[in-house]
Amino acid sequence: MKDVYIMGIETSCDETSISIVKNGNEEIATTVLTQMDTHALYGGVVPEIASRMHTENITMVLEDVLSKTDITMERIDAIAVSYAPGLLGSLLVGVEFAKVLSLVYQKPLIATHHIAGHIYANNLVKKLEFPLLAVVVSGGHTELVLMKGDYQFKVLGTTVDDAIGECFDKVARVLGLPYPGGPNVEKLALMGKPTYQLPKPMDNDELNFSFSGLKSAVINLNHNESQKGNEVRKEDLACSFQHVSFDQIIRKTKMAIERYDIKRVIVAGGVSASKFLRAEMEKLCEDMKVDLTIPPMKYCTDNATMIAAAAYPQYLNHDFAGLDLQARSSSYFF
Repeated sequence: MKDVYIMGIETSCDETSISIVKNGNEEIATTVLTQMDTHALYGGVVPEIASRMHTENITMVLEDVLSKTDITMERIDAIAVSYAPGLLGSLLVGVEFAKVLSLVYQKPLIATHHIAGHIYANNLVKKLEFPLLAVVVSGGHTELVLMKGDYQFKVLGTTVDDAIGECFDKVARVLGLPYPGGPNVEKLALMGKPTYQLPKPMDNDELNFSFSGLKSAVINLNHNESQKGNEVRKEDLACSFQHVSFDQIIRKTKMAIERYDIKRVIVAGGVSASKFLRAEMEKLCEDMKVDLTIPPMKYCTDNATMIAAAAYPQYLNHDFAGLDLQARSSSYFF
């Protein structure tokens, strides 16, 4: 079978990214233009600014990625775009741009789910072998997903309230840390010890997650100590929060491995960039003799490489979208 080159487009939040991937597992060229410094001025992503910056940057990103390779648009076999979930205005920029490329160059259009992209980023490291357990940890998602084949998703557990990445961002604000919250909480936690007693969420036999109560506990503890005039040891509070939040991920993953006789685990989503989580997951899988795959840092955060990789099975199945494709801010993909 001939080689398949897919161009992926990712604009779900505050990164404008375009990538070319060969056969779903070989990155040819990628450009990621982040808006992080701009949104840091506001303490978080401002949707209107994000969509405007995507509009200003996306053509330049396309030109840049094409300049990195001798592959032309004529050689591209399909255009894949992240259509959901995410910020609607941001997604619209990518979807409409993908439609234009599809129409002008007469290429099939593939609508790829953002979370599928995070999962299939692992295919860029090692070919996915099924069945497997995908541990999805991101700003909007926390899920345990059983996969018995390509695009065969069964949710074993999900968050009943906040996602873990969202919780990290809110705790970061309480601690007076800049955006993005996750990396800054982790840096601060390295200087502290888990001395604060925080509630252990979802300490039961369910595979679901909960982070809202933990978030509230950190907020209340910080507020109460301040009201009493006591010094809040922010390093210790960050460390305590990190330990408890990731302990929940590890506990639930262990339960799923035992319950479903899992032999392979992959980790997906922006929070998988956490060195602490990676170390804890590696220890768990080593102890349980389970094969573990975690994407390198550059594939953990939002990027178009993962979108192009995830689109490959769709391409093989001729799962193409029409020019009436709509962006969706939320989507029950699984």
